[in-house]
Amino acid sequence: MVFVPDYPIETARLRLRPFTRGDVDAVVAYRQREDVARYLFDEPMSRQSCAEAVQARVGQIGHEREGDKIFLAVERIEDLAMIGEVSLILRSMEARQAELGYIFNPGFYGFGYATEASRALLALGFDGAGMHRIYARCDARNIASSKVMERLGMRREAHFREHILVKGAWDEELIYALLEDEWRARRNA
Repeated sequence: MVFVPDYPIETARLRLRPFTRGDVDAVVAYRQREDVARYLFDEPMSRQSCAEAVQARVGQIGHEREGDKIFLAVERIEDLAMIGEVSLILRSMEARQAELGYIFNPGFYGFGYATEASRALLALGFDGAGMHRIYARCDARNIASSKVMERLGMRREAHFREHILVKGAWDEELIYALLEDEWRARRNA
């Protein structure tokens, strides 16, 4: 089954839209930062790396096969400033499972944008794509990210301790998830 939503997706304050090549400067503004890369698998990115990442995201707007990704730029409606990105990766067609991801510019932390954009992606996954389970993960030290998942109603399912070497150190990862019936119960409450 091919799933390609209608874009843009709008929330009260945000517009989620496909990436364009013009997004490179906005992506550089946060992906080159050490405080953003600290909790990611990759190092701070150069302008060239950001340009390549943006180019790879252009056109990743739907699901057809396992592993397909939806990558969306997040911009504020009030001024069209691109403030981050969200993703929904189809991890299992048979089990109808997807992984939610988000990265935001620290200059826009603390306003609820990550929660608002991620809630829109949960709606896209459950209501649009018919997912059964959507999960997200973060570095165990990333308290802000785990709080976003909790605000979304996701439950912590796992804490993997020293499970992989990342940047020369043992990584600890938290896994949060939400089931379709839990999503529907929260929306109807």
